[in-house]
Amino acid sequence: MPIPSWWTCTAQPGPDPDCFALTPDARRFESWEIAYALALGLGAATRYALDTVGIETARDRSHALAAYARYRLSQIPGVRVLDRGEQLCAIVTIEPAGRKGSDIKLALRARGINTSSPDREDAVIDMDAKGASSALRISPHYYNTASEIDTAAEALAELLR
Repeated sequence: MPIPSWWTCTAQPGPDPDCFALTPDARRFESWEIAYALALGLGAATRYALDTVGIETARDRSHALAAYARYRLSQIPGVRVLDRGEQLCAIVTIEPAGRKGSDIKLALRARGINTSSPDREDAVIDMDAKGASSALRISPHYYNTASEIDTAAEALAELLR
């Protein structure tokens, strides 16, 4: 089978509808658009963490809160903690008792509790390996408290009754 001409073409100035060529440098990994507000926010958050508590302290506290969240959430009937591995991060992923994560996310959001809700299509290999079709993610940060974890766990338990 012959190689298509667009595969072997050389880059020319301006767009060429019949030719696609990667740039020869790191610009090939850039996306088409950048969310400047998010990039600036990340920089501000990094400076704040460095100036207030330090990166290691923020990491350790986030991990400790996540471990506490895993414990509290695992005590709720029907909730299955999906996290696995030797080193767990500060993102806690659960399967909410056969309910759609997106429905639970919206119900928690109405109570002022922010979570995210991946579906199987978002992580096919991982979700299939865990036998889950929907999940809920809780991501405590260093500025959160154990009391806030308790509030989230209690709200989730109430929603799943």
